[in-house]
Amino acid sequence: MPRKHFSRTDRVRIFDLSGGRCHICCQKIQVGEAWDIEHLVPWELTRDDSDSNIRPAHKTCHKVKTADDVADIRKADRIRAKHIQAVPPTHFPGGKNSKWKRTLSGKVVLR
Repeated sequence: MPRKHFSRTDRVRIFDLSGGRCHICCQKIQVGEAWDIEHLVPWELTRDDSDSNIRPAHKTCHKVKTADDVADIRKADRIRAKHIQAVPPTHFPGGKNSKWKRTLSGKVVLR
């Protein structure tokens, strides 16, 4: 699912809904000051572009929050990959970490 492109009308509406304040630092966004549309819950986790999940944020505040969100997003990716078994197992039958061992006679036994 592609990310939504927010039009000028969308940006004005979002700005007005928040009272023109950065939702991260709660400071007023001044005229001419750069700001972004920021997701409360990262878009990568929810794919939610609804008005209840987006707020304006200063570009600098948004950059810091996004850097913090990356760790949570990557963790969710790892958990999902493990859940759908897309990650290969870390041990193999007969390997060092396996409970199955080959004896001197060549038989494989459970140890």
